[in-house]
Amino acid sequence: MSDMRVQFPGYVPEKRGGRTLHRVRVKGNAARRVTIPVGPDDPQFSALYHAARRGENPEVVQQSLAPAMSLDALVDAYLDLLESDVRHGQASRLTLRQRKSLLKRACDMPDDSGTGRMGALHCDLPPAALRHIIAQWGARTAQADNTIKALRAAYDRMDWLDANPCVGIKRVHRSKGGTTPWSTGDVQAFMKAHPQGTSARVWLMLALFTGARLSDLAKLGRANEVRRDGMTWIEWQPSKRGSSHTSMPMAPQLAEAVRATGVIGRTYILNQQGQPFANGPVLAERVRRWTADAGLERRSSHGLRKALGGILADAGATEHQIMSVLSHASPTTSAIYTKSAQRARLAGEAMASIRGLDFG
Repeated sequence: MSDMRVQFPGYVPEKRGGRTLHRVRVKGNAARRVTIPVGPDDPQFSALYHAARRGENPEVVQQSLAPAMSLDALVDAYLDLLESDVRHGQASRLTLRQRKSLLKRACDMPDDSGTGRMGALHCDLPPAALRHIIAQWGARTAQADNTIKALRAAYDRMDWLDANPCVGIKRVHRSKGGTTPWSTGDVQAFMKAHPQGTSARVWLMLALFTGARLSDLAKLGRANEVRRDGMTWIEWQPSKRGSSHTSMPMAPQLAEAVRATGVIGRTYILNQQGQPFANGPVLAERVRRWTADAGLERRSSHGLRKALGGILADAGATEHQIMSVLSHASPTTSAIYTKSAQRARLAGEAMASIRGLDFG
């Protein structure tokens, strides 16, 4: 039972008159307990447990539970497991948020007949039904591919069927070049619009000289600084699953920017109220405003990561050095930058070798 209490905190079964009452403490109000009608061995337990933790009426929740073996039921069960993974540090909250949004939208899509929901169908979906989900996304092909990816993960994790119906479903998104890297002119325009001492300037320097993702930029602060060998280093464990621990000397441009701010908070980047941004997506929205104020379009934090990768490669950094800065888990990703720089250098050397060629 101790394992159950770790997996389901607040679950406090009670023995009364020879039977077990499945009691759950309401989150945030330990004095209140809700009794649910089933125990951990019942398929409905997880949904009823989470409802009780929210203080909801279990009878109402039980009436609204998805039919057994429906797509709704599979998605609900998978998201419960993913939420448990997040609590135990086995998955990121960003992954949970993204997959929950995509999977719930897929379940709420109209079925092929237009009279019902996809979520009400049996989870053993034929290829035509999966292609129907893809078609509902229209031109948003990246979201369509991510939805199928999330569904594939749900089927794999739940193992309700003999075969995963998403296997063999081809990707529909065609990359148009990805995120636009920032140019030197872009950086100069942004700095002109956002002077030293502003949160916008801190974000620019932090993103440019650490290569951190938005989810990490929103959390980095003075607690991540370490003094070593007379230098200030900045260290953190990236939140993206599988990323390597990052440690690098703090660039003087970054140090100047973070020390120039008038308000010191728990994080380097603060909102207008002097508080940390809640998460990466909230910071991303503010970055869109900052770049728009500088007259820049389609410029993002990830674009600065790409710019930094290119700058490092052009300066002769190796794949493993770029890995260390950008927290790549494999040199294959960093090779994207070094190969481009190597091609440019080789092309320059080739043209220099024929500079004196005379066809006369």
